[in-house]
Amino acid sequence: MRLATWNINSIRARAERAVAFLERSGTDVLALQETKCKDAQFPHEVFEAAGYEVAHFGLSQWNGVAIVSRVGIEDVETGFATQPHFGAEPHLEARAIGATCGGVRVWSLYVPHGRALDDPHYPYKLEWLGNLREQAAGWLAADPAAQVALVGDWNVAPLDTDVWDPAVFAGHTHTSPPEREAFSAFAEAGYTEVTREFFPEEHKYTYWDYQQLRFPKNQGMRIDFAYLSPALRARATGVEIDRDERKGKGASDHVPVIVDFSD
Repeated sequence: MRLATWNINSIRARAERAVAFLERSGTDVLALQETKCKDAQFPHEVFEAAGYEVAHFGLSQWNGVAIVSRVGIEDVETGFATQPHFGAEPHLEARAIGATCGGVRVWSLYVPHGRALDDPHYPYKLEWLGNLREQAAGWLAADPAAQVALVGDWNVAPLDTDVWDPAVFAGHTHTSPPEREAFSAFAEAGYTEVTREFFPEEHKYTYWDYQQLRFPKNQGMRIDFAYLSPALRARATGVEIDRDERKGKGASDHVPVIVDFSD
């Protein structure tokens, strides 16, 4: 099985590009983030015509997550059990969707940005990650043989080499110690972040801002990752970062990260 995660940055603007990626790469399951549409607005028909099923969770023009699969979609969950709410009138944001695809429990995750260290969005981000880690640990405690993939845009750069210039990010989100600790806690819960394991090269990014020619200058960030349960990690055989998908007209600011598994 081939599993990919991709912050698409508006599925309605890039549906054809997403299908082209699926066909070109031979991806079986694609986890999408930042679809930026309500469920009724998602272009299901484009993917269904290509032989894929879709599960989508979107509430507005913000956030939004989806799973696209040609190996089945079962037991769909929108949000995880203890996912925190946010806002002046607290509400659940469309940031997590889970489904079983080809026997693998896939979670497409769009972790909150945090905005600034003194913004209410920052403690919300830390709570969100902490609650997800507790849930993920519980899934393994209930079934040590569970095949679980936690994939998506984590909005955390775990190492200094995951950003083009650490000094630029000092005092800002994505590289602060609490965020990095919240990210590494998933390893303590028994999961393995396989993109680093298979693709350890430094300064290999998954995101480049549209502003200030960040992509041509390779001034990017590595913030898209895949944490796998032990049973699923045992099946992982390789990882690719599809940097070429950032090229050309109409590209997302993120690129797909692909994980391959043996049968």
